[in-house]
Amino acid sequence: MDLSSNSMLPRSIGCQLSSLTWKCIALVTMVLFLRAVLLHSFSGYGVIEWNNLDMILSHSLLSSSNDEGIRRDKFLEVPQIVWGLNNQKIAFARACLTARMLNRTLLMPSLSASLFYKEIDRLQPISFDKVFHFDKFNSLCNGFVRLGRYSDLKNKTGIYDLQKGSGRKWTVERDMEQLKQSSRGRVDEHEVIRIVGKNPFLWHDHWPVTDYARVFECLVLVDEISKEADKVVSKIQQMGRKLRSKTDMVQSNSDADTEGSSLAAAPYIAVHMRVEIDWMIHCKKLEQRSGVNQICSSKQEIIERVGNIVSSGSPTVVHLAVADSLLNDSSILSGWKKGLLPFEKKKLRVDGIYKKHPYLVQSAIDYEVCSRADIFVGNSYSTFSSLIVLERTQKMMRMGIKNSCGIDVRWPSYAYNIPGNSNGPQKWMTNMSDSSLQAISYGSNAISC
Repeated sequence: MDLSSNSMLPRSIGCQLSSLTWKCIALVTMVLFLRAVLLHSFSGYGVIEWNNLDMILSHSLLSSSNDEGIRRDKFLEVPQIVWGLNNQKIAFARACLTARMLNRTLLMPSLSASLFYKEIDRLQPISFDKVFHFDKFNSLCNGFVRLGRYSDLKNKTGIYDLQKGSGRKWTVERDMEQLKQSSRGRVDEHEVIRIVGKNPFLWHDHWPVTDYARVFECLVLVDEISKEADKVVSKIQQMGRKLRSKTDMVQSNSDADTEGSSLAAAPYIAVHMRVEIDWMIHCKKLEQRSGVNQICSSKQEIIERVGNIVSSGSPTVVHLAVADSLLNDSSILSGWKKGLLPFEKKKLRVDGIYKKHPYLVQSAIDYEVCSRADIFVGNSYSTFSSLIVLERTQKMMRMGIKNSCGIDVRWPSYAYNIPGNSNGPQKWMTNMSDSSLQAISYGSNAISC
């Protein structure tokens, strides 16, 4: 009895296994059949394809992983960030994106309050959080990049010094390979990787414009600087209302009309006018090297082209963002089209606001005033102008505007060094599809009409 029961057991198990196998085969067949039907149905109408769905899901999972994956116990340290405001912003963003690739928190770097291109020992370091909000940066960039303080260090391991290569032989590919090797193995075991060598602005660029834009969006000026910019903008708008009110008083004797006009919003144009001697020398050399003849613009060209943007109507203030060396040059204030009233910070009587601060903060105020303008006009080969246009392009794209050609839009920007319609400046939007930020520095990132 026991023997017969034992002999029946293998047969029973075999039958169960056979049945289970056939069930699995049937299930797989059914899944493949349904996949084929759905793939054929949807791909024809362009709704969704399974390959695309796989990519979307993978990207979603990767994004979710990255949201929690920026390590808070591993850090990247970079050299002091130097040069002009917008060069420093680019350098900072590049350092952030390098830290992101290494899955590390970036130790809050020092910026440079002064502007010395060659005399490094004369640079005045200024802490990042004296210019930009530290906590707001981490909040806005949460899951993408992260800043840390030196007080966060545990000092459990030594610091690994990573020497950046230089020269023609140090290619983009070699630089990327160095970063990949530093993201794993013994190097990655160190609590801090300290990059030694060049200022981050001079590092090879590996990231698309959209990644830089994401970091720039997280840079919020501290209240002290933002309020200074508020004062300048308020003065510009006050001047605009005053000038419009005077015009209305001449045109109408109605007190009600005059009062209403004086309280109305007064839009303004901001022009980043690059005509100082050192810029003209630089841009002439750049034209010779590149073979491009649309980099430099004379005062007369700028004044004429800006004058062809708006039609004659109510008086409009033109805020001129110029170098201090031009504040005593009366020629930049003359020759403007009727109805356009140019003011620089000295004529506007806000130069005292600027003088209280070091160079970097003065540039930050100018940047903020220009970025808030109803119309901005700059030089497409200027980093300052280019980053303002990038910010304004993002605002328009969030409103669903991908191209400003042929339509009236809010926050329009123009490049006065490129002739556009009716002898005006070329409309300008940043090409957000660029694979690197290099175009920002060389004026080729403008979307033309």
